[in-house]
Amino acid sequence: MTKQSLTVIIPCYNEEILIDKTYLRVKAVFNTLKDIDASIIFINDGSSDKTADKLNNIASQDVTVKLIHFSRNFGHQAAVTAGINNTESDIAIIIDADLQDPPELFNDMIALYNASNCNAIYCVRKTRKGETFFKKITAKYFYKLMDRLSEVPIPLDTGDFRLIDNKIINEFKNLGEKNKFVRGLISWIGFVQIPFYYERDERLAGETKYPFKKMIRFALNGILYFSKKPLKLAIQLGLISTFIAMALLFYILYGYFFSGQTVTGWASTLTIVVFFGGIQLLTIGLVAQYIANIFDEVKGRPDYIIANKVNF
Repeated sequence: MTKQSLTVIIPCYNEEILIDKTYLRVKAVFNTLKDIDASIIFINDGSSDKTADKLNNIASQDVTVKLIHFSRNFGHQAAVTAGINNTESDIAIIIDADLQDPPELFNDMIALYNASNCNAIYCVRKTRKGETFFKKITAKYFYKLMDRLSEVPIPLDTGDFRLIDNKIINEFKNLGEKNKFVRGLISWIGFVQIPFYYERDERLAGETKYPFKKMIRFALNGILYFSKKPLKLAIQLGLISTFIAMALLFYILYGYFFSGQTVTGWASTLTIVVFFGGIQLLTIGLVAQYIANIFDEVKGRPDYIIANKVNF
């Protein structure tokens, strides 16, 4: 029998505190896998600490560890994209380096994949240990919003932690768009995708690489690159504004011709002007953001630049 091949894709950014533990835990799981040729691809996303040195040291002692070093920091989604683009195995598992998603689940995920004849397993968080109430509530409603806006269903409470097979890997490689929203695109690709429920651990050390600003930027990228519905919302706002303006016009005309009363004062006029000005600015800003996205696509720059590879 031909052995099944597995690649574990691990994006890293300033993880010098954890990277050795991450490697050891993943390798410990590899020792429990049967009839599987397993390897790791670490993607160093332009780390400014000693992550690169530690990864080079690991790779020099273990040929099953492959490294991709970016020329600078291009972001988490670009790192995941690079990992998928450089994968040639039967199946791949995407997992972050912070160990919040336990590598010990690999066996169960692979068993479920082999038993269910599916093409992807997306991991659904039953609990999110060590995260603030604000992070949990914003994440919850972000995924609800994404699912509502998206043209394809996007599972709630999921991240990039998932298993994908070579059908999805090959189709993903053919996607030419920039600033990829990976979890959304994998859902868009289709095939048979099933959930795997688990409890997410808290981060062992270090700090999150997604502070509030990055969370907002990530959310906007996901929405604006993956859905055209906000543009339809802008049209609806325009129609509502027009309706309100017409209603006010009829009210003023009625008061002038039939009741002998006219609307006095400038406060109401100013309020209306500000209201419609806000709607216009919101709509123009939304359209401008879509144009900016088109600008990014037209430039044709790559998602990332690789400084060097190790053990490929």
